[in-house]
Amino acid sequence: MAKPKLMRNFWAEKRVLVTGHTGFKGAWLSHWLLQLGADVVGFALPPDGTPNLYDLLGLGDRMDSRFGDLRQVPTLRQIVRDTQPEIVLHLAAQALVRPSYDAPLDTFETNVMGTANLLEILRTIHAPSVCIVATTDKVYRNLEQGVPFKEDAPLGGHDPYSASKAATELVISSYRQSFFKEAATKLISVRAGNAIGGGDWSIDRIIPDAVRAWTQDEPLEVRRPNAVRPWQHVLEPLFGYLYLCEHAAQAQHASYNIAPETSDKMQVGALVNEARVAFGRGELRLNNADEGPHEAGILQLDARRIAEEFGVRPTWTSADALHRTMKWYKAFYAGERAETLCNQDIDAFEEAR
Repeated sequence: MAKPKLMRNFWAEKRVLVTGHTGFKGAWLSHWLLQLGADVVGFALPPDGTPNLYDLLGLGDRMDSRFGDLRQVPTLRQIVRDTQPEIVLHLAAQALVRPSYDAPLDTFETNVMGTANLLEILRTIHAPSVCIVATTDKVYRNLEQGVPFKEDAPLGGHDPYSASKAATELVISSYRQSFFKEAATKLISVRAGNAIGGGDWSIDRIIPDAVRAWTQDEPLEVRRPNAVRPWQHVLEPLFGYLYLCEHAAQAQHASYNIAPETSDKMQVGALVNEARVAFGRGELRLNNADEGPHEAGILQLDARRIAEEFGVRPTWTSADALHRTMKWYKAFYAGERAETLCNQDIDAFEEAR
């Protein structure tokens, strides 16, 4: 059975608003949309740190890029009024678990009220044809029983980040049922997590932390090496977002998981060991002590819904994703341009479909 592909004619000159376009996933998504011919407007905080993929891809010169905070309602309202987007891809968020313990109110305000602000503006100013909201695999109430979560599993969240994203799902559901059915807007949440790929230098993510340590000839301190996560290349969820936009009219459900096959799982310790081999250098220090704030020991998603409805299945295994990611960083630090490396991965991904 042939794998589904993106329709370039669908995206040609399509007005698309991407929130969070300066982040890791947002920069990859904006770059891909520009390749597809879309008219892309971005709204996000300025890029954080150097290097960052947003600057390396020159997105500030290639799209209508605007800086601001989701809590700045007048600014966000003006952007929607100015651009009248046909499609909205909402990625902006405080997206890290451990920092959410340090700034829980900022996390809740950004993730819950930031999303509510956007949906209220779309409701009152301009209803797009499709709005995709990226949440996370951590929205489920995780009792760590080793059972992959289906989309109808109970929501929950131990840490502020996870709880904020579960609450965001309730906001989405309320707006969908209360307002967007009448507006004929397809409002869909997509739950994915642990995306890896070249160009991520975020703090407190395992692969960026590894690359940062190893390029400075420092050891990587690995906490909870036995934890299990659904690792996937960043292009996997981004493809899902784009494909759902193209086929939103046929969507039978309001939420979709995007994840590797349930048999494709890897512990943190195995991941970083393979990453070290692929990168060609690096030292590891494994820490099995259960210290620091709570983090789930096992997390898996059941992604059969999007596979059965749309034929969207993983293109690459987690091992493929890891090796492509480390190849990207190795080439980048050898002097290759980020845009060239991203284009190579996008081309390879589309060819494999």
